[in-house]
Amino acid sequence: MTSQDIDPRTPILVGVGQISERVDEAGYRRLSPVELAAEAAGAAIADAGADPLAVVATVEVVVGVRQFEISVPGVPSSMGRSDNYPRSVANRVGVRPARAILEVTGGQGPQHLVNEFAAVIAAGSAEAVLLFGSEAISTIRHLASADDRPDFGETVGGDLEDRGYGLEGLVSRLQASHGLAGAPSQYALFDNARRARLKQTRQEYADGMGALFAPFTRVAAANPHAAAPVERSARELVTPTEKNRIIADPYTRYVVAREKVNQGAAVLLMSAGAARRLGVPEDRWVFLHGHADLRERDLLDRVDLSVSPASVMAVRHALDVAGIGVDDLHTIDLYSCFPIAVSNICDGLGLTADDPRGLTITGGLPFFGGAGNNYSMHAIAETVQRLRAEPGTYGLVGANGGSLSKYSVGVYSTTPAEWHADDSAALQAEIDSWPGVDVAVEADGWGTIETFTVKHGRRGRTGIVVGRLETDGRRFLAKTEDGDEEMLDLLGTDEPIGRRVHVRSFDVGNRVTTTRTRMDELFPPRPAVPRDDEQSSST
Repeated sequence: MTSQDIDPRTPILVGVGQISERVDEAGYRRLSPVELAAEAAGAAIADAGADPLAVVATVEVVVGVRQFEISVPGVPSSMGRSDNYPRSVANRVGVRPARAILEVTGGQGPQHLVNEFAAVIAAGSAEAVLLFGSEAISTIRHLASADDRPDFGETVGGDLEDRGYGLEGLVSRLQASHGLAGAPSQYALFDNARRARLKQTRQEYADGMGALFAPFTRVAAANPHAAAPVERSARELVTPTEKNRIIADPYTRYVVAREKVNQGAAVLLMSAGAARRLGVPEDRWVFLHGHADLRERDLLDRVDLSVSPASVMAVRHALDVAGIGVDDLHTIDLYSCFPIAVSNICDGLGLTADDPRGLTITGGLPFFGGAGNNYSMHAIAETVQRLRAEPGTYGLVGANGGSLSKYSVGVYSTTPAEWHADDSAALQAEIDSWPGVDVAVEADGWGTIETFTVKHGRRGRTGIVVGRLETDGRRFLAKTEDGDEEMLDLLGTDEPIGRRVHVRSFDVGNRVTTTRTRMDELFPPRPAVPRDDEQSSST
């Protein structure tokens, strides 16, 4: 099939752009999130290779990826923000869109938006859509207390389709009350469960995480947009030091997503008919051959916490839609906020850490930078550039959101291809039908550790345990803190998973200790309060 044979409504990627800056480098401009996104969007428009004014006039929809500081409710802004991020960016590049959209929270967002609006274009509901996102977290933290800090606030008004935070099912009150609200502790549960499943020691597993991510550092070191362009050895990545402190067992700082970045990226989607009418050169055209969007069961509802089968299903389905296999891929970029996000896909597809193609083309979230929810926009931009340089090859982008919760996949190539709808809805129905797990919100009695982590913070250590009650097999969530050295020491042994513990419920949540005796020592039973009639009879 040639480009002349395809339906004019076929969606294609015609432009990509990236921008970045570091606070410690010459030429640092203190760009705001809006300014970063606008520069990336302008680069994407120029990258199409057609008359920029004609391209701008054709864009009907702009979509902004939600920034971290507006990803949860109630977060104050130290330097101000736009009241309509998508339209602020659009105004700067001269776009006057009919629709302005703000996407939900989650790293799946950029790839999901490509999938969604490719379908919109294929249906004939739009001709050109501009997607973008940005983060200036490094600048905001660097300048927040400076006397001359800039004001990033602006009021532009206009219509905005705000899709909301999209946090439903990602964090529950039960999780939050037991210290399981942050990403590092949630992902640590998965990696520790995987280690136990593989029957590896802590050191063996740490070595594996280092071996997985060391190649990522080499890619980041060569990427001009990387926030941490430093090549590191596998051992260096996982050896605790003052600079590489333990965040949550088994993670050191070097193997978790780096949020202090100043980065922006954008993608311009267009119908083939519009691209041809505007004179976009065909060597700029990249087709979305395969795509999928799936959601995993909620964290505590998953039968096996060492895997995320929905993510693997999404990748497999996207490859099926594209009509190719894993071996046909030329480039691969797997979302890498934490090691398990990569190893889960590798386990499911038979990929290895030393795959000669590499598992990232940016350097990954810990080293390129975890640009909030927008990291995968950079991965898509890099993929487009690589495929243009190697026409006819295929590239895969896997984008993850939540706690291995949402996974969106795109398979790209310069080879012309008609638009093919995916069957994610049927697969999602299958996932939703999987048996769940009964959870004991208030847990009392003996149980067995299923997985765990120990968080290391300024206020000390907090142990978090997911276990199963001996009496009925229900899952429970519990925690322990500094003061219960016996329990923390148990969690520090080579393999605490499978060990017997005692759990008790309180008004503040469930607490776990090594024995019932130890529980009584730490939490003595309260003396019974006499009833009124008992008090009366004793006077």
